[in-house]
Amino acid sequence: MRELGLSDIIFIIAAVRWTLLLSLVAFLGGAVGGILVALARTGEFKWLRLAANGYIRVFQGTPLLMQLFLAFFVPGLFGWSVDPWSAAALGLSLHASAFLGEIWRGAIEVVPRGQWEAGTSLGLRYGPKMMLIIVPQAVRVAIPPTIGFLVQLIKGTSLASIIGFVELTRAAQVINNATFRPFTIFALVALIYYLLCRPLSAYSKRMERKLLVAAR
Repeated sequence: MRELGLSDIIFIIAAVRWTLLLSLVAFLGGAVGGILVALARTGEFKWLRLAANGYIRVFQGTPLLMQLFLAFFVPGLFGWSVDPWSAAALGLSLHASAFLGEIWRGAIEVVPRGQWEAGTSLGLRYGPKMMLIIVPQAVRVAIPPTIGFLVQLIKGTSLASIIGFVELTRAAQVINNATFRPFTIFALVALIYYLLCRPLSAYSKRMERKLLVAAR
């Protein structure tokens, strides 16, 4: 055991970049999957709706930690070597796609049915109708819950430490194992997470208030 030094604090703070990068990759990957899930859930084909609903149930009904474990260990059963970064990015992206898909499905379905009928009366098929009429209106509704989920995703990256990915929480664990100063170290980590998430939470609430005023 040794004393906690400035270099240790810098090491922890430097790990923030990996937390942010993992959050960004997982959010972008989840956004791609989320769009597909949302479109499948609101589409015209029943089998696609059922498949998307099953996907959502699996990922919303199981712990994120278990999903990360599976993303890390299952490929090894088939002889594929997966590093902690790839496993964390994959697991969090799949997790995010289920939640974002359901958020965006709700935003799509909140668009008044009259708008759907107007698109149909203009002779638009499902794709053009979604892109030109429904999605632009759904985006405004989807922004606050999407940002709220991003906050949860940033905090969820801390679970990647379990599979060995050195992000903010894992860096703190490494330093704590060497210095045994848990209160100081994890108080710093909590403060960093707060500084990362607080602006996003405030923006999400501000957008919710704006939408509420606009809806009146």
